Amino acid sequence: MSFDVLIRAADAPPTAADTIRVASVPASHVYVRHLDPVIEGGELPRVVRLADPDPASPARSTVSRWWPPVMLDSEWVRANDFDVFHIQFGFDARTPAELQALVDALRRAGRPLVYTVHDLRNPHHETSAEHDAQLDVLAPAADALITLTPGAADEIRRRWGREAIVLPHPHVVEPDRIRAVRPRRESGEFRVGLHVKSLRASMNPLAVLRVLTDAVNALPGGVLQVNGHRDVLLPGGARYDAELGEFLQNAEAAGLLETRVHDFLPDDELWDYLESLDVSVLPYRFGTHSGWLEACRDLGTAVIAPDCGYYREQGPVFRYGNDGSGLDAASLTAAVRAAFDAGPTAPVSVDERMQQRQHVADAHARLYRDLLS
Repeated sequence: MSFDVLIRAADAPPTAADTIRVASVPASHVYVRHLDPVIEGGELPRVVRLADPDPASPARSTVSRWWPPVMLDSEWVRANDFDVFHIQFGFDARTPAELQALVDALRRAGRPLVYTVHDLRNPHHETSAEHDAQLDVLAPAADALITLTPGAADEIRRRWGREAIVLPHPHVVEPDRIRAVRPRRESGEFRVGLHVKSLRASMNPLAVLRVLTDAVNALPGGVLQVNGHRDVLLPGGARYDAELGEFLQNAEAAGLLETRVHDFLPDDELWDYLESLDVSVLPYRFGTHSGWLEACRDLGTAVIAPDCGYYREQGPVFRYGNDGSGLDAASLTAAVRAAFDAGPTAPVSVDERMQQRQHVADAHARLYRDLLS
């Protein structure tokens, strides 16, 4: 069924009798917003996600600032009315004891808990111990688990003996922006991007860059572009990395790469930047899934991804070796060459993304309904 047909079908009157109120942690994250169905109605209940309370004033809701999530407080659970509690992100700062108190409050209230396991290893933590302890509370306690890939589901089964529902990551870029993606023209340039953002603990960009400078510059028209935030790449920044900053300065002076330093990019600028690349390299030494990868798929930008985590199961990528045992330089060089030889990557079509979104939304509505019945 095409997207246009789905839109026409939306004119049909809904027949579902029930509305399910979901306390989603958070509600305003792009992943969660894109769990809403393309069309509503049929035999499934309508799902309404409560707005994120404003952390500065929990009595108010917010659509932009949701950290730290107020809904994770056991007192919030006792004071508010909802049908299902669904955790996505945002429990990083919660101790296992606080998460257990949340679970206990949900049990006393008779409210089912759903947990979508996005991260089996927290990309912001240097070690896995803290996140493991949090997962050891949530994974066994949840009435249902969701994850994004079969590999993650297998790991959940091994670690906790639980079966997780596997549902793909929906689109990240809005449909109108995906439609606006321009066909790639022969420019003689092959632009490879590496984005260090604010340098998460999961990244080892300097080791990756030392290989990329040679691999990219060996290709006809190869250009290596490095983007990063001011706090990491400029002296005096709160998280300034002198070794990385000096490497980039010297490499740019030698004509080996281009550096773009900026603050957090608004979505429109971020999509323009990603679309300008032929390929984006994920410099991760550990992790699980990636919304960045999905945005690249929406915009027709190829992805070079490490073999840690389950990035390769989200969609087509060019793989290289990068995990706790170190970086495999030869495989990264080969991945760059393979991406070059493969030619332009087409974006995932809007029709495919909308059908996927409808499938994921329906699966959530069905799960909530079944838990409540």
